[in-house]
Order: sequence, then C-alpha cells, then structure tokens
Amino acid sequence: MNESAASLPTVVIGAGPVGLAAAAHLVARGQDPLVLETGPSAGTAVREWSHVRLFSPWAEVVDPAAEKLLAPTGWVRPDGAAYPSGGDWADLYLQPLADVLGERVRYGTRVTGVSRNGRDRVVDADREELPFTVHLVTPDGRQERLTARAVIDASGTWSTPSPLGADGLPALGERAASDRITYRVPDVKDPAVRARYAGKRTAVIGSGTSAFTALAQLATLAKEHPGTHTSWVLRRGIGENTFGGGESDQLPARGALGLRAKAAVDDGCAEAITGFRTTEVVRSPDGRLVLTGEDGRRLGPVDEVIVLTGLRPDLPFLDELRLGLDERLQAPLELAPLIDPNVHSCGTVHPHGASELTHPEKDFYLAGMKSYGRAPTFLAMTGYEQVRSIAAALAGDREAAERVELTLPETGVCGGAGLFDEPDAQTAPAGDGGGCCGAPTSTEIQGTDVPTQ
Repeated sequence: MNESAASLPTVVIGAGPVGLAAAAHLVARGQDPLVLETGPSAGTAVREWSHVRLFSPWAEVVDPAAEKLLAPTGWVRPDGAAYPSGGDWADLYLQPLADVLGERVRYGTRVTGVSRNGRDRVVDADREELPFTVHLVTPDGRQERLTARAVIDASGTWSTPSPLGADGLPALGERAASDRITYRVPDVKDPAVRARYAGKRTAVIGSGTSAFTALAQLATLAKEHPGTHTSWVLRRGIGENTFGGGESDQLPARGALGLRAKAAVDDGCAEAITGFRTTEVVRSPDGRLVLTGEDGRRLGPVDEVIVLTGLRPDLPFLDELRLGLDERLQAPLELAPLIDPNVHSCGTVHPHGASELTHPEKDFYLAGMKSYGRAPTFLAMTGYEQVRSIAAALAGDREAAERVELTLPETGVCGGAGLFDEPDAQTAPAGDGGGCCGAPTSTEIQGTDVPTQ
C-alpha cells in the first residue's frame, strides 16, 4: 500500500464489544481507528437485550487493551466474578470506552457499501495497493464516501435473525403474522411486554441459550399468572445434551440456565414438541396462530410465537469485496471448520486470529460474532483475541499476530442470551422446584407423530 493510503484510518464497523475492542488495540499500536456505529450510542444492539444477564462474568467480558485505555480516566472494572446484564455491559463498560475514544467513534452512521477505491470486485490491477472506499449515510440522511487503509467489520448479526421456517426461509404466512411473532427474548418486567404474554399460550422455537432464557422468563410469569403456558418447539428431539452442560459446565451461569429451562419443562410450565419443522403459519378465526410442520402436524392455536432460531450475517453491503466464505456457515474459510456447530461447542473452538480470518481482499476482516457466520458458538473473549491479532497484523507485527493464546470454557450449548435479569438467577440453578405450573393444559397437535431426531 502506498504511503498516502497507509496514513488513512482503519474503519471499524460497529461500536459493540468487539468493534470498540478493535479500536482500543489499534490505538495501543499507534494506529488510527474510525468506528462507525449505526445506533445512537455504544452497544446499541446490546442495549436491545439489556434485561438479559450474560453467562460470562465481568472478568471475561472486558478486553485487556480497552481496560488499559480506560484506566487513566479512573475507570475500575466491576467485580470480576459478577455477571453483568446487557444494560450493565453497555452502561458501565462500552459507553465509557467509546467516550474515551472520543471523535474516533461516529454514531448514527450506517455503512451501505465497502469496496476498493476505483475497483469493483472484478478488477485485478493494483488492487492491493489501493485504499478501501466506504459508503455511508450520515445522521442527517446525507450520503458520504470516505477512504480507509483497512476495514474491520464487527457489526455482528443481531439485525438479521433467522426465520421461523425450518428450511431457512420464512414460513408461509410468517410475514403476515408478524404482529404476533417476535425474534427476541421478551422482557417480561416491562408492563407492555408482560401483558402480551401473561395468561397466554406461547410457542418458543429454538434450542439454544436464547430459547432457554425465554423458557425461564415465561415459567416465572406462569407462577404469577395462571393460564400462561409455553409450547417449546424443537426441530430435533431431546437428547443428553439438549439442556447444555448443567453442573459440569465451566461457565456455571450457562449451566444453571439450562437447568432452569429443564425445570420449566419438568414442572409443567412448558411442554416440549420435538421433531417439528415449521413450514406454514395460519391465522385462526379468533386471530391466534396455528403452525404447520413439514410432516403435516399442526400446533396451536397459540397467542404468540417467539422465534429464537439463530442469527446470520448481513453481507449484501460487502458485495464488491472478494470474500472467502464457507458455503454453509458463511464464515471465513479457514475459521469455519474450527467453529462448525455440528462438531464444536465454544469450549472446543481452536484459538484463532488474523491468519484464520483473512480473505482474498487484503486488509479486510470480519471479526466478532459476524466472523462466525451462522455458528452460535461465539464468546466475547474469542472476539477480543481476534482483534488483538488483527491489530498486530495491521501494524506489521506478524509474530504477535500469530501468537494467539486463548483458553475457553468447555461445555454444551453456546451463543445467544444468558440468564434473565433476576437477582437470584446467578445462584439458583434449577428454579425453586415444586411444580411451579402443575399439569399443562393440552395443546392441539394434529396429524401423525414422527420419530424424534
């Protein structure tokens, strides 16, 4: 890269945990970052699940370079053994970090495209010598174009949840029923949200920690509002690892969450519907929803549907870049086999950094949750290690970039949300027992049974 291009900033897309950590590492290496955040504040996506408690403690969700950058301001990390909520993480760590970075962070700025300056994805000539061009929309709606020496996309996957349809596409009728479908873990402490689910029948679709959190939330609601009941819809069957690592989980809060979800089923607050892959959503005469499975079974009617089937990367604005992505996970080719959820939990992910995150487009990186594509096995400290390595590579320190050392907790299910924000949620592994809901009222499921898978 020529001298003028090398003097340009490195654009970081997203002011979330990993994007801000990337900026901190770049600053530590004398580099000039520019963070572009579509929301009005740091951690905008995190704030959307502010009521959810992480299953990683403070000691594992604060980046070391960020902590050093914050130290001169008098900032002190909260108790390392405590578990922050999403709101805590944003207010007590992410926003102070963004404030220290100051004008290096621009809010309300949406990136609409990234390419090479004067080159579309077809043209080879002098490609690696040219800076990147980043197209964006400013807070006042103006279109703007800036240039960068490198780009780190840490925009995450929060904005693109996977649909209800088991084939990866929206089920028939899914969009038309959007008034009764949500793709987020509900905050039942919010009065409006509470009224939406209290005394109602809800279908929860998904098998990860976000689904566990929703089951636990609704089970708590059921204790206070008779008639609240959940149908937990799984595309597969219930096996030995369905509820995660339990008491053997090296992230105790995550193990406790799985046990709370199990208690919701055991106590009758929720019933598990296995081997059900939704193909269609139909509105019944009373306005409620009926789900149809690919085997012809029907579930419902239910009042609400919570779809927690994972997230996927937003890639269209990167179309003019030469990306090397795995055809299944949509993760970097070298990283994909290390994080394949068919083989790995987050505890068995091999330590990785810039080498595994490279693309044919030199000096462009996907980092954080977005680098994992559709894999749900991401942990914050994985992202922090990624951007440490990337910053070293961009600074020309190949030895440091390749010296990736990381020990991750072993266990079962990873990704998604953690414990819901309840004071005793950190210590009560399986609820208070005693049959919180009694025997469930039967839910109508019509058609023939299929084997659990």
